[in-house]
Amino acid sequence: MANLTEKEVLAALQGVQDPQTGQDIVARNMVKNIRIDNSTVVFTLEFKSDAHPDKESIQENARAAVKALAGIETVNVIPVMNDPLKVISSAPAQPPAGMPPQQPVQPQPQKTMLNAKYTIAVASGKGGVGKTTVSVNLAVSLAKTGAKVGLLDADIYGPNIPIMMGVDDKLGTRNNKIAPLSRYGVEMVSVGFISQGDAAIIWRGPLVGRMIQQFLQDVDWGELDYLVIDLPPGTGDAVLTLTQSLPLTGAIVVSTPQDVAMADAKKGINMFKKVEVPILGIVENMSYFLCPHCDKRTEIFDHGGGKKTSRQFKIPFLGEIPLDTKVRVGGDTGKPISISDPDSPAAKAFKTLTDTIIQQVSTTKEDSGVLKRIFKIS
Repeated sequence: MANLTEKEVLAALQGVQDPQTGQDIVARNMVKNIRIDNSTVVFTLEFKSDAHPDKESIQENARAAVKALAGIETVNVIPVMNDPLKVISSAPAQPPAGMPPQQPVQPQPQKTMLNAKYTIAVASGKGGVGKTTVSVNLAVSLAKTGAKVGLLDADIYGPNIPIMMGVDDKLGTRNNKIAPLSRYGVEMVSVGFISQGDAAIIWRGPLVGRMIQQFLQDVDWGELDYLVIDLPPGTGDAVLTLTQSLPLTGAIVVSTPQDVAMADAKKGINMFKKVEVPILGIVENMSYFLCPHCDKRTEIFDHGGGKKTSRQFKIPFLGEIPLDTKVRVGGDTGKPISISDPDSPAAKAFKTLTDTIIQQVSTTKEDSGVLKRIFKIS
């Protein structure tokens, strides 16, 4: 029903009541971010607390009310909590003379403990360096070892994992939680499974943070050996929310060899050091081009920046991934090169990277400093 309006959706939701207050959920301003795409409607329901006794029934009633509208086939309701990132103090009316006005205090996100042996964040200082490509091929390669692997797409504004993994289904529920979708032995969650087509995610930082927390707390991940987290580029809100919400085993920093990319990668390395996340190492992606016809190696984006940076910061160098057309094709068609062409130089490079990471995380996990950090916040 292409002509359905937000006003009509809100009118339908006015019939859904919050039993705790006797008011409808529209009057209580619980309905946010309505998005309509032909026969699909997506919206968020904002609850004051995760302990709301009627949370599940309100969600189901809201879904049923909208689905009853003519022409609607799919309704996705996203519950979000208002408390974790709520501003809890305000600036004083009269700050002391000579002092700048006090800024509102925003508490740190709630800590989350997942049933995962290892949690690995894949980050980059800037976009376009192949961070998601590394995340996807790492997750797939880990799954090929027989491990139970989860893949969390925390890149809210640029969720490309659904395309790269070849999945276009919608998220469902399981055990009263969000059920991950599965492909190539990897369980995955992404806002791309919720947003429609080319629709832009136009959210401010706090809502992005709450979405990431929901993907950690409200997803039925089950028992995992590895959770690979594809972070957004840079050092913004989403990255900080994740590092504050979850005890990470370690982080991988992805960059291309040229100085401009490495300059941003160094900022990412410094950020992880400041938030006390162990750095597993740096990966140099698009390190060189190997001609498929003559085997001649061409260093299109320069070469050696990753090794130089690893020496500068005294962190491991995890390897070089060649520039290969098949990697791009695999990402566009939903068949990662680790699946589509496992004997190619790029796939072998990802396999070597995976073997190194397996060794790295087991060593890092045993490190007493990391164990102290995990026990402290659990």
